[in-house]
Amino acid sequence: MSYLLRTAASADADAARSVMLDTVYGDLRSGYVPRWHRDIIDIEGTYLRPARRTLLVAVDEASGTVVGTGAVRDQGPQAPPNPPWIAERFPSGSTAQLCRIYVRPAYRRLGIARAMVRELCAFVAEAGGYEAVYLHTDPAVPGAEPFWRALATEVCDERTLPGGGQGIVHFELPVPVPAGVPRPAGAGAVTSATTVGTASC
Repeated sequence: MSYLLRTAASADADAARSVMLDTVYGDLRSGYVPRWHRDIIDIEGTYLRPARRTLLVAVDEASGTVVGTGAVRDQGPQAPPNPPWIAERFPSGSTAQLCRIYVRPAYRRLGIARAMVRELCAFVAEAGGYEAVYLHTDPAVPGAEPFWRALATEVCDERTLPGGGQGIVHFELPVPVPAGVPRPAGAGAVTSATTVGTASC
Protein backbone atom coordinates (compact mmCIF):
# COMPACT_ATOMS: atom_id res chain seq x y z
CA MET A 1 0.00 0.00 0.00
CA SER A 2 1.22 3.51 -0.78
CA TYR A 3 0.16 6.84 0.62
CA LEU A 4 0.76 10.50 0.07
CA LEU A 5 0.56 13.49 2.35
CA ARG A 6 -0.75 16.77 1.03
CA THR A 7 -2.23 20.01 2.19
CA ALA A 8 -5.97 19.66 2.54
CA ALA A 9 -8.29 21.49 0.16
CA SER A 10 -11.90 22.47 0.68
CA ALA A 11 -12.97 19.26 -1.08
CA ASP A 12 -11.20 17.23 1.66
CA ALA A 13 -13.08 18.82 4.56
CA ASP A 14 -15.82 16.20 4.86
CA ALA A 15 -13.42 13.26 4.66
CA ALA A 16 -11.04 14.85 7.17
CA ARG A 17 -13.94 15.60 9.49
CA SER A 18 -15.00 11.96 9.30
CA VAL A 19 -11.54 10.77 10.39
CA MET A 20 -11.53 13.25 13.28
CA LEU A 21 -15.02 12.48 14.52
CA ASP A 22 -14.47 8.73 14.30
CA THR A 23 -11.37 9.19 16.47
CA VAL A 24 -13.18 11.42 18.95
CA TYR A 25 -15.97 8.89 19.37
CA GLY A 26 -13.97 5.68 18.96
CA ASP A 27 -10.59 6.31 20.61
CA LEU A 28 -11.12 9.31 22.87
CA ARG A 29 -14.65 8.19 23.75
CA SER A 30 -15.62 11.73 24.64
CA GLY A 31 -18.00 12.27 21.79
CA TYR A 32 -18.27 15.70 20.22
CA VAL A 33 -17.76 18.43 22.85
CA PRO A 34 -18.16 21.93 21.33
CA ARG A 35 -15.57 23.67 23.52
CA TRP A 36 -12.94 21.08 22.56
CA HIS A 37 -13.92 20.10 19.04
CA ARG A 38 -15.39 23.22 17.41
CA ASP A 39 -12.52 23.20 14.91
CA ILE A 40 -13.65 19.83 13.56
CA ILE A 41 -16.91 21.35 12.38
CA ASP A 42 -15.34 24.52 10.95
CA ILE A 43 -12.31 22.96 9.25
CA GLU A 44 -12.07 25.61 6.56
CA GLY A 45 -12.29 28.56 8.93
CA THR A 46 -9.94 26.99 11.45
CA TYR A 47 -7.24 25.44 9.27
CA LEU A 48 -7.58 26.20 5.56
CA ARG A 49 -7.97 29.98 5.48
CA PRO A 50 -5.55 31.33 8.15
CA ALA A 51 -2.04 31.79 6.77
CA ARG A 52 -0.22 30.47 9.84
CA ARG A 53 -2.32 27.32 10.15
CA THR A 54 -2.57 24.21 8.04
CA LEU A 55 -4.29 20.86 7.75
CA LEU A 56 -2.62 17.90 6.07
CA VAL A 57 -4.35 14.74 4.94
CA ALA A 58 -2.92 11.29 4.34
CA VAL A 59 -4.47 9.69 1.29
CA ASP A 60 -4.45 6.01 0.29
CA GLU A 61 -3.26 6.31 -3.30
CA ALA A 62 -5.08 3.17 -4.43
CA SER A 63 -8.52 4.23 -3.25
CA GLY A 64 -8.13 8.00 -2.93
CA THR A 65 -9.50 7.72 0.61
CA VAL A 66 -8.39 10.12 3.34
CA VAL A 67 -7.04 7.90 6.12
CA GLY A 68 -5.26 10.40 8.36
CA THR A 69 -5.14 14.03 9.39
CA GLY A 70 -2.73 16.40 11.09
CA ALA A 71 -2.88 20.12 11.77
CA VAL A 72 -1.02 23.15 13.08
CA ARG A 73 -2.67 26.13 14.69
CA ASP A 74 -1.16 29.27 16.19
CA GLN A 75 -2.98 28.80 19.45
CA GLY A 76 -1.47 27.69 22.72
CA PRO A 77 -3.21 25.67 25.46
CA GLN A 78 -5.73 27.61 27.50
CA ALA A 79 -6.12 27.76 31.27
CA PRO A 80 -8.43 26.39 32.42
CA PRO A 81 -8.65 23.50 31.74
CA ASN A 82 -4.83 23.31 31.46
CA PRO A 83 -2.52 24.32 34.30
CA PRO A 84 -1.85 28.09 34.25
CA TRP A 85 1.91 27.63 33.95
CA ILE A 86 1.41 25.52 30.80
CA ALA A 87 -0.66 28.30 29.21
CA GLU A 88 2.00 30.87 30.18
CA ARG A 89 4.81 28.76 28.76
CA PHE A 90 3.04 28.26 25.42
CA PRO A 91 1.21 31.51 24.57
CA SER A 92 -1.01 31.83 21.53
CA GLY A 93 0.56 33.54 18.53
CA SER A 94 4.12 32.38 19.16
CA THR A 95 3.20 28.72 19.80
CA ALA A 96 2.61 26.22 17.01
CA GLN A 97 0.26 23.61 18.41
CA LEU A 98 0.21 20.25 16.63
CA CYS A 99 -3.28 18.80 16.76
CA ARG A 100 -5.74 16.35 15.20
CA ILE A 101 -2.96 13.92 14.29
CA TYR A 102 -5.28 10.99 13.76
CA VAL A 103 -4.91 7.86 11.63
CA ARG A 104 -7.67 5.33 11.01
CA PRO A 105 -7.01 2.08 12.95
CA ALA A 106 -6.52 -0.07 9.84
CA TYR A 107 -3.73 2.25 8.64
CA ARG A 108 -1.73 2.61 11.85
CA ARG A 109 1.87 1.43 12.35
CA LEU A 110 2.71 2.25 8.74
CA GLY A 111 4.69 5.43 9.40
CA ILE A 112 1.86 7.79 8.49
CA ALA A 113 1.77 9.68 11.80
CA ARG A 114 5.56 10.12 11.89
CA ALA A 115 5.57 11.48 8.37
CA MET A 116 2.68 13.77 9.30
CA VAL A 117 4.67 15.20 12.21
CA ARG A 118 7.68 15.75 9.98
CA GLU A 119 5.64 17.65 7.39
CA LEU A 120 3.87 19.72 10.03
CA CYS A 121 7.25 20.70 11.47
CA ALA A 122 8.37 21.72 7.98
CA PHE A 123 5.29 23.95 7.74
CA VAL A 124 6.13 25.53 11.12
CA ALA A 125 9.67 26.24 9.92
CA GLU A 126 8.50 27.88 6.71
CA ALA A 127 5.75 29.88 8.43
CA GLY A 128 8.30 31.45 10.76
CA GLY A 129 7.70 33.42 13.92
CA TYR A 130 7.03 30.45 16.15
CA GLU A 131 8.98 30.15 19.39
CA ALA A 132 7.61 26.80 20.57
CA VAL A 133 6.03 23.64 19.18
CA TYR A 134 3.51 22.17 21.60
CA LEU A 135 1.07 19.27 21.73
CA HIS A 136 -0.82 17.20 24.24
CA THR A 137 -2.08 13.66 24.08
CA ASP A 138 -4.50 11.41 25.90
CA PRO A 139 -2.71 8.26 27.13
CA ALA A 140 -6.00 6.38 26.85
CA VAL A 141 -5.66 6.38 23.06
CA PRO A 142 -3.90 3.14 22.02
CA GLY A 143 -0.27 3.80 21.12
CA ALA A 144 -0.47 7.59 21.54
CA GLU A 145 1.74 8.00 24.60
CA PRO A 146 4.67 5.84 23.43
CA PHE A 147 4.48 7.43 19.98
CA TRP A 148 4.90 10.93 21.36
CA ARG A 149 7.50 9.93 23.93
CA ALA A 150 9.63 8.67 21.04
CA LEU A 151 9.45 12.06 19.29
CA ALA A 152 8.95 14.78 21.87
CA THR A 153 9.93 15.93 25.36
CA GLU A 154 7.46 15.65 28.21
CA VAL A 155 6.56 18.98 29.81
CA CYS A 156 3.86 17.82 32.22
CA ASP A 157 2.10 14.53 32.90
CA GLU A 158 -1.15 15.62 34.52
CA ARG A 159 -1.64 12.17 36.00
CA THR A 160 1.05 13.11 38.53
CA LEU A 161 -0.79 16.27 39.64
CA PRO A 162 -3.08 16.34 42.69
CA GLY A 163 -6.37 14.84 41.58
CA GLY A 164 -4.87 13.66 38.29
CA GLY A 165 -5.75 16.80 36.34
CA GLN A 166 -7.27 15.96 32.96
CA GLY A 167 -5.14 12.83 32.70
CA ILE A 168 -3.33 14.14 29.63
CA VAL A 169 0.37 14.56 28.87
CA HIS A 170 1.85 17.80 27.52
CA PHE A 171 4.84 17.66 25.17
CA GLU A 172 7.21 20.00 23.39
CA LEU A 173 9.18 19.54 20.17
CA PRO A 174 12.25 21.49 19.04
CA VAL A 175 11.41 24.56 16.97
CA PRO A 176 12.45 23.68 13.40
CA VAL A 177 14.25 26.06 11.06
CA PRO A 178 13.58 26.55 7.34
CA ALA A 179 15.47 24.38 4.87
CA GLY A 180 18.81 25.93 3.97
CA VAL A 181 19.16 27.87 7.21
CA PRO A 182 22.11 26.64 9.33
CA ARG A 183 21.13 25.30 12.73
CA PRO A 184 23.08 26.23 15.86
CA ALA A 185 25.99 23.94 16.75
CA GLY A 186 24.77 20.77 18.41
CA ALA A 187 21.18 21.06 17.15
CA GLY A 188 19.64 18.12 15.38
CA ALA A 189 18.75 18.19 11.70
CA VAL A 190 15.22 18.73 10.45
CA THR A 191 14.10 16.74 7.45
CA SER A 192 11.05 17.10 5.24
CA ALA A 193 9.35 14.92 2.68
CA THR A 194 6.07 14.62 0.84
CA THR A 195 5.66 10.89 1.20
CA VAL A 196 5.25 8.63 4.19
CA GLY A 197 8.53 7.87 5.95
CA THR A 198 10.03 7.23 9.34
CA ALA A 199 12.17 10.29 10.11
CA SER A 200 11.28 12.31 13.16
CA CYS A 201 10.79 16.03 13.55
